[in-house]
Amino acid sequence: MFPHYRLVGFCGLPGAAALGRLGTGDPGRRAAEAEKVAHSYAAGREPLPVLELLATVANSSAGPDGTYRSRTPAATIRRFHRVARERKALLLLNIQPGRAAVLDEVKALRDWLVHPDVGVALDPEWEMRSGEVPGDTYGHTDGHELTKVARYLSGLVEKHDLPQKPLVFHQVATSVVGEQSALRPQPGVALIKSADGIGSPGLKRGTWRELVNDLPDGLHTGFKLFYEEDAEGSRLMTPKEVLALRPQPEYVMYE
Repeated sequence: MFPHYRLVGFCGLPGAAALGRLGTGDPGRRAAEAEKVAHSYAAGREPLPVLELLATVANSSAGPDGTYRSRTPAATIRRFHRVARERKALLLLNIQPGRAAVLDEVKALRDWLVHPDVGVALDPEWEMRSGEVPGDTYGHTDGHELTKVARYLSGLVEKHDLPQKPLVFHQVATSVVGEQSALRPQPGVALIKSADGIGSPGLKRGTWRELVNDLPDGLHTGFKLFYEEDAEGSRLMTPKEVLALRPQPEYVMYE
């Protein structure tokens, strides 16, 4: 996958405009827009448009099973996978687990993950321990758990003879991912650490420097931008500014 491609796209969920641009308007039009944005980030690489669909969404209420999460219907995932195929894009299934076990949520998506154009994005900010409620505090994962997910995906890649599969984890603060040194790359899986966080260009550069310091070997980088929130009281960073970051982000995602 790298360094041949640069991944660029939108995230979201239909009917929930606050969760990202992908959830607004016609999915085909959003995919076409993502493709156009992706080309502005090519910089010598082949741009690969990405549709990052929220497949597991954290909730502030426990729900009938007490997991503080809901799963996106298969029909919705199918619709976005069809759009991704039509646009030759990559579908990333984003998981906000609440109190559910992360690996269980990944395994629940197996029927989609056996496709060559579907990967996983984890949002550990929304991964809660017992007694914690999404939205009240930052969640947490660690290198051991991320390695377990990567190992599972690696097994699918080998069993089904798939191309390298991306595994993104978004990180909004250093506390969200512990024991990063325990993260172990797995065959057939491209590990991508995506720097999250809202703010001015200066604030976002500061967060970037903090989060990419002492990256483990084999870990690629991503960068997240917010069309509305970043621009409140400031402005959205330009592709030229994002590409000037070091190391240069290999995945750029807009919410």
